[in-house]
Amino acid sequence: MTGIITLSDQVMFGKWMMCGVALLLIAGQARAETIEEKVQVCAGCHGENGKPVDKTIPTIWGQQAGYLYIQLRDFKRGDRKSEIMQPIATQFERDDMLAIAEYFSQKPWPDLGQPRAPKDVAARALTASASVGCPACHLDRFQGDGTVPRLAGMGRDYLAKTIADFRSRARGNNPGMSDLMIATSPDDLAALVDYLAGL
Repeated sequence: MTGIITLSDQVMFGKWMMCGVALLLIAGQARAETIEEKVQVCAGCHGENGKPVDKTIPTIWGQQAGYLYIQLRDFKRGDRKSEIMQPIATQFERDDMLAIAEYFSQKPWPDLGQPRAPKDVAARALTASASVGCPACHLDRFQGDGTVPRLAGMGRDYLAKTIADFRSRARGNNPGMSDLMIATSPDDLAALVDYLAGL
């Protein structure tokens, strides 16, 4: 026994801690009655004030209700993978997921304080967006609608991670988005991330 903690040990400990946290959240969830009690579990990661505690976690305050519902459904079914979200989502019935989605969609979108993209970056992003066809679904101001998510003002790190996950197909619940992200150059995608985060 050397007493040296390896990187592998640290990763395993981190995963064990995440599972422990998820189990604690689920235990509290089982006793929740009102919608306010049911959504308390969400604040641990997505933030009490709508600002996520980690920059790779999405903003859900003010997000489109249909989109939030679909993500919860996909986590529950395993179509979208997450060691944290899957155990939580499996506890929800369809009516719970619809109510939670509606609850968060009525919250104000938080200002994450991200700077606007420089003019040259914004111009590149808008050209790339038109080429990819982003406004056809996400609309001209990237506010989304129904089952299409709002991207305007989303966290920069979350946007970058999501694009990377679509490109690698690690996120498998929207193959069409993967195809679009793979077909777009990394430089154009980086410009889109900076532009969207600053809206």
